[in-house]
Amino acid sequence: MPGHWRAVFADDFGGTRLNPARWTTCYDWNQGGCTNRGNNELEWYRPEQVSVGDGKLTLTARRRTTPGTDGRSYPWTSGMVSTGRSSWNARPRFVFTYGYFEAAVRIPPQAGMLPAFWLMPASRYTPPELDVAEGLGSTDRIEMTVHWKGPAGEERTAAGRFGPVDFPAGYHVFALNWERNALTWYVDGEIRFRVTDPAKIPHVPMELLFTLAVGYPTVPPPGVDHARMSVDWVRVWQQLGAAAGHHGTGGR
Repeated sequence: MPGHWRAVFADDFGGTRLNPARWTTCYDWNQGGCTNRGNNELEWYRPEQVSVGDGKLTLTARRRTTPGTDGRSYPWTSGMVSTGRSSWNARPRFVFTYGYFEAAVRIPPQAGMLPAFWLMPASRYTPPELDVAEGLGSTDRIEMTVHWKGPAGEERTAAGRFGPVDFPAGYHVFALNWERNALTWYVDGEIRFRVTDPAKIPHVPMELLFTLAVGYPTVPPPGVDHARMSVDWVRVWQQLGAAAGHHGTGGR
């Protein structure tokens, strides 16, 4: 990035274990695992489905009946990481308001998966939400989405789509430049979507996440029993004098 930008967060996933000062392996609203029930997803996230090795982060989904601590049973288990809290009353590790977010990600080729690189409010409540890249029902097209509240408090979205590209064949760099007056999405260095309507742009601190959800918007077909999403590296940059704040609290 140019000299007027500063790197405020980075991980190259070296070594053999996830850095607990940067990441937790669940949302903070459950203990002993978690899920996103709002999407009726099929997975129960567990830390053993997250691994680091060979210079990359890997999230693995498996078709395996898994009891959740919420009293339900889930047909899949999977992995996720977040810069947020380890538990409800902890502090988030890192939150960001504005910045340039980029990561090299390889999405799985299997149908029925929802690999995502995204940001959610540190307040836990969405919208707003920023989806840097989602494999939403497709492995050759990427969705880039902003969620916001309408005048009556209803959720609204604006989305761009890029493809077809054989995304599972290799790593691709997905990025979002979140500014006070614009949102600009990039795929492999090229602008693919842009939003400038002030009503749609969030101005709240957000956590960064990588998630491999299962079963939304479609369930995996018979014969699909596992999938892997890999992240080679991730960076967050902010402009000097323009960022509203990045906080590394180390809450663990």
